[in-house]
Amino acid sequence: MDKAVTTKRPRAKEAGPDKGPDKAAKPSRAEAEAAVRTLIRWAGDDPDREGLRATPARVVRAYEEWFAGYNDDPREYLKRTFEETGGYDEVVVLRDIRFESFCEHHIAPIIGRVHIGYMPRNRVVGISKLARLVEVYARRLQIQEKMTAEIASCLDAVLKPHGVAVVTEATHQCMTTRGVHKPGVTMVTSRMLGVFRDHAETRQEFLSAIGIRGVVSTANGGG
Repeated sequence: MDKAVTTKRPRAKEAGPDKGPDKAAKPSRAEAEAAVRTLIRWAGDDPDREGLRATPARVVRAYEEWFAGYNDDPREYLKRTFEETGGYDEVVVLRDIRFESFCEHHIAPIIGRVHIGYMPRNRVVGISKLARLVEVYARRLQIQEKMTAEIASCLDAVLKPHGVAVVTEATHQCMTTRGVHKPGVTMVTSRMLGVFRDHAETRQEFLSAIGIRGVVSTANGGG
C-alpha cells in the first residue's frame, strides 16, 4: 500500500490570489439580492411579479455554488502525496477534466476541459486532487489564460516535480451568445514548465497523450 506523505506549509495569514478576497469586504446576502432586483429592473422587467419574486434569492444561491472557489485554498488539495511509487519516473497525465467557469469580463460561461501532465520527483498526488485543483480555480471569475497558468503554477509550487504541463480547451459564451456571435469556436491555452518547456520530446509525449498534434509554443512558459 502506498505511504502517504503530507507536505507542511504555514497557512497564509492574509488574503491573496489563492485565498480569495478579503471576507470583511463581502456584501450581505440582502445586499446581493437587492443588486439582482436592480438588474432585473434595469433589464426592463418587474422583480415583484410572480415569476421573478424568488429570482434574486435563487441567483444568490447560484453564485454561492458557481464561485465557491473563492472559499478554498487549492494548495490544500495537493498536500497529501504518496512516495511509494515503485520507482515510477515517467509522465503522469490526467486528461479531459471538464470544467465550468465564468469570464470575468461579462460573467458569461466558459465551458471546456483541462489536461494536466507532470513528471514526478519521488512523489505523486491522487488523481482526484488534480480534478479538485481545476475545480477550485474554475469556480472563480476567470480568463482562460490566467486559469491555465494558475493551475500549472500551483502544481509546480506544491509538488515541485521535474515539470508541469497544462492545456485548456474551452468555448466562451461571451462570444457565442453576444458580440460577434461565433459558435463552434474553441480557445486553446497552454502552460509548460520544467522539462515540458525545455525538452521538445517530453512536451510532444504529453501533447500526443492528450490527442493534440504539433508543438505548443513555449514562449513565456508556454502560456
